[in-house]
Amino acid sequence: KIHEAMRYSLLAGGKRVRPMLCIAACELVGGHQSQAMPAACAVEMIHTMSLIHDDLPCMDNDDFRRGKPTNHKVFGEDVAVLAGDSLLAFAFEYIVTATTGVAPARVLAAVGELAKSIGTEGLVAGQVVDLASTGKADVELDQLEFIHLHKTAALLEASVVLGAILGGGTPEGVEKLRRFARCIGLLFQVVDDILDVTKSSE
Repeated sequence: KIHEAMRYSLLAGGKRVRPMLCIAACELVGGHQSQAMPAACAVEMIHTMSLIHDDLPCMDNDDFRRGKPTNHKVFGEDVAVLAGDSLLAFAFEYIVTATTGVAPARVLAAVGELAKSIGTEGLVAGQVVDLASTGKADVELDQLEFIHLHKTAALLEASVVLGAILGGGTPEGVEKLRRFARCIGLLFQVVDDILDVTKSSE
C-alpha cells in the first residue's frame, strides 16, 4: 500500500522542471546526464513529498493535485504522511546507491546541498512562514520573497547545483549557476501565484 501511495503521486505527471534543470546543469559543465540522473530523480521525489505534505488538511488542505484527488484523499492522511516520509528517505538512498562515475566527495557534497535546501534554511523555513502568513491581508514584499525563495526556489536551486556538482563543475561555475537558479525559482513561483488568482483549476 505504501509503495502504491508513493507511486500515485510521484508518477502523477507534472512538468519535471527540477529534474530537467539538474540534467541540463550537469551537461552544461561537461558532465554526462547519467551522472546526474539519480539526483534528478531524487529531487523529483522530494518535490513530490513536499506536495503530498502541502496538500494535507493541516497545511493547505487541498483536495486535488494535477487534476486528480490528492494523496490523502485516496490513501488517508496517515498513509499520505508516511508516503511523503518514504519518498524523502528513498531520495537520499537513491543518490548514494545509484550515482556512478562521480567522485565520492562530489556525491557527498550533493547530498549535503540537497539536505540543506529542504531543511530549516530552505523548504521548511518557507513553509513555516507561508503557514504563518495565510489569511493575512498585509504580507510585506520581503516576507513574500522569503517564502518564495525558501519554499520554491531553494529546491529548484539545489536541482541545478546538484547537476553542476555531479557533472564536475568548478566552484565558480557552480555559484554562477546557483544565482541563475535562484532567480528562475523566484520567477517560477511568482508566475504560479498569478495563475492561482487568474485561472480556474481546469
